[in-house]
Formats: sequence, C-alpha cells, structure tokens
Amino acid sequence: MPAWLRLLRPHQWIKNSFVFVGILFGHGWNNAQQLKLALLAFAAFCLTSSAVYVLNDIADREEDRQHPKKCRRPIASGAISPQLAYAIAAACWLGGALLAVQCGKNLVLLLLGYMLLQVAYSHGLKHIVILDVFLIASGFMLRILAGTLGIGIPPSQWLLLCGLLLTLFLGFAKRRAELMLLEDGGGKHRRVLEHYSEELLDQMISVTAAGVLVAYCLYTVSPDTIALHGTDKLVYTIPFVLYGMFRYLYLLHERGGGGDPAQEVVGDWHIIASGMAWLATTLVLLRG
Repeated sequence: MPAWLRLLRPHQWIKNSFVFVGILFGHGWNNAQQLKLALLAFAAFCLTSSAVYVLNDIADREEDRQHPKKCRRPIASGAISPQLAYAIAAACWLGGALLAVQCGKNLVLLLLGYMLLQVAYSHGLKHIVILDVFLIASGFMLRILAGTLGIGIPPSQWLLLCGLLLTLFLGFAKRRAELMLLEDGGGKHRRVLEHYSEELLDQMISVTAAGVLVAYCLYTVSPDTIALHGTDKLVYTIPFVLYGMFRYLYLLHERGGGGDPAQEVVGDWHIIASGMAWLATTLVLLRG
C-alpha cells in the first residue's frame, strides 16, 4: 500500500459503519433517499476521520517513533513530510465537508462537532485519565447521531445506551493493550498511560462489557422494541453478541490484541463470523 494511502488508515473506516446502525434499526433500508444520505454520511466521516488521523500523526510523530509498531507510520518513518501531510489532510477535510453539505445542516454540525472534539482531544484532553476514553467514545456517538439525526431518523435511547457502553469498552481495552505492549515505557509514548494500571483497566473493562451485554439483552426483550420492530425474536441474536464480546476479551488477555479495535474486527475470522451472523439474523428478523 502506498505511503499516502497508509497515512489515511483506510482499515479504520470500518469504525464509520456506526453510521449505518440508524438505517438498520430505524427500518430505513427500504427508503432510497435515506440510504443515499447514509452512504454520503459514511463517506463524509471516512474523509474527515482520515484528516484527523493525518493531523494526529503529524502532532504525534516524535512519540510514535518511541512505539514498536507506530514508528512505521508514514510520517514517523519519514516516508511522507509534514508539509505534504498537511495538504492531504486539507483535501480530505474539504471533501468530507462537501459531502456533508449534501445531507443537510444537521450532518454538517455533527461533522464540525467531531472535528472540534478531535482537535481538543489531540491538543491536551487526551492526557486526562478516564476523560480520554470518554472522548474516544464521544466520537463514535457522533457517528451514530450522524446516521440518525443527520439523515432524519430519530435516535433510539437504547441505541445510544448500547453504543456508549460498547465504545467505552473498546476504549478501555485499547488502553490496556497499549499499557501491556509498552510496559514500563508507556509514558514516553502516551503520557496518560502513567495514570492507568492493569488492575484499574480490567475493572473498567469488566463493568463496561457487562453493561453492553445487559443493555443489549434488555433491549431485545423490551416491549417498546417488540412494538417498534413487530417481533420478539431479536433475543435470538444475543448469542452472537456474547461470542463476539468474549472472543474480543480472549484476544485482549491471551493474544496481546485490542490495541487497534478496527484491526481486531477485520483480522479475526471468529469476530467476523459472529458479526456477519448477527447482522444476517437481525436483518431477517426485522424484515420478517
């Protein structure tokens, strides 16, 4: 993969699939206009998030050189100059803004909020323990809102709750993986790791993982959910969620994974299979 494409981190675009959750649970798949808007919102977030990754790589290039894996990133390794990287980031940001304008004011505001959040995160808030993970989760919540409010679908409270807990779980798992990978030298790469411990992160991961599972289970059997979707069979999707969560925990604790959630999702066939099975079963039940 050429250096400029690696700089955009296309494998991270899977995170922007949170935009499509509103279409799935809002029964928008039969609405051609909403599908078009969702695709535009997805593309806008892909370009905007890539612009953020580029700016972060420019700002973190010295710290990345201390990391055993991130030192190979295009800017940290010297394959791309900071000046060229700024130009690439500007092009991505402009492309994302033009796509967002086609979806309306709500998406433009959400995308602007995402950019401001990421700038604040990169320029100091990422060094504040616990708040750093909540800010990561906030970026995902804005993606969910982009796929609901941004395209005219009212967001479900259950959807927002499950999304928040899931992204907090992934954020704390990411911090634990970074802590284990860098061990005593973690603070040189990411200062906030000095304030975390393995025991603290394990407790937070346990709490958020349990919260995800309980919230999703309650969602599937909620009377409001059954009335909205016209089925009480969503409970049969729970095993796929359980397996995917447990597999992720296994990779985190036994395989040294979890440092890059996007790579874990696309790189482990167990998680891919459970995710596809969940999606297929959910679609069949919601359409049936």
